[in-house]
Amino acid sequence: MNLRDLRYLLAVAEHEHFGRAARACGISQPTLSVQIRKLEELMGVALFERTSKTVAPTFACQQLLGHARAAVMATEAILATARNLRDPLAGRFRLGIIPTLAPYLLPLVFAPLREALPALELEPWEDQTSALLGRLRAHELDAALLATEVDGPDLVSQPLFAEPFLAALPPDHPLAACAVVAERDLTRDMLVLADGHCLREQTMEACGQSEAPGGTLRAASLPTLLNMVAAGYGTTLIPGLAAGAALDAGIVLRPLSARAGRTVRIAWRAHFPRRPAVEAVGEVIANRLRGFAEGAAAGTV
Repeated sequence: MNLRDLRYLLAVAEHEHFGRAARACGISQPTLSVQIRKLEELMGVALFERTSKTVAPTFACQQLLGHARAAVMATEAILATARNLRDPLAGRFRLGIIPTLAPYLLPLVFAPLREALPALELEPWEDQTSALLGRLRAHELDAALLATEVDGPDLVSQPLFAEPFLAALPPDHPLAACAVVAERDLTRDMLVLADGHCLREQTMEACGQSEAPGGTLRAASLPTLLNMVAAGYGTTLIPGLAAGAALDAGIVLRPLSARAGRTVRIAWRAHFPRRPAVEAVGEVIANRLRGFAEGAAAGTV
């Protein structure tokens, strides 16, 4: 039994006519009839009840059709996967992305990625850095967009763009009157994200703090942090791509004197066979964000 025979079986069952089934399969009617007879002999059951005008599937055939369809579909899926592997820029591409980057970067790069890589099916997955690295190592992701360097010989990364931090201030905050804000001046009422977010550690490091001020809010997400700043609860640092959301919330943004920031990188497994896809995705993102760092650092983005 081979895949061709199963296709013939499905065609005859669908058309209930050897002539029409043969035309659909691109073969002669006698050839199709012979192959169906051989399949019946192999299986030891009659597959079709034949008359001079009609061909109807037998009960045995009806019981076997589901298995035949599943086998054909599985084989076609294998072949499609193999074709995608021949072309690394085609097929599913599972991209992890950290939460402080995803809602601000993805709207900017989805359209350019679709235009530049039309055969690539991008599947984003948002999670914190440690979870993304775990999924990457478990082969559940193909690549990940991070704001920290990776460690270990099994992973590699390359930088895509620099993302400056901006001081985020309530409108009536004393620092809002400054043209430029020193990072250390934010420490008195600085708000940070909860443990697990790389932005938390980067914020504290930029402000010269080993830990967050006692009793301060530890927000679970950057939008929550922005809402608390807008409500006058305190100050914080935000990545430049979040500037639009901050301004929409009525927050005052100021550039930083030390121009602190982070580097967004794309990471993947060292032996990942579709490295050209990783590099192509990274190139599109880098091109889309080219020149962004200068404008964000100056508070104009």
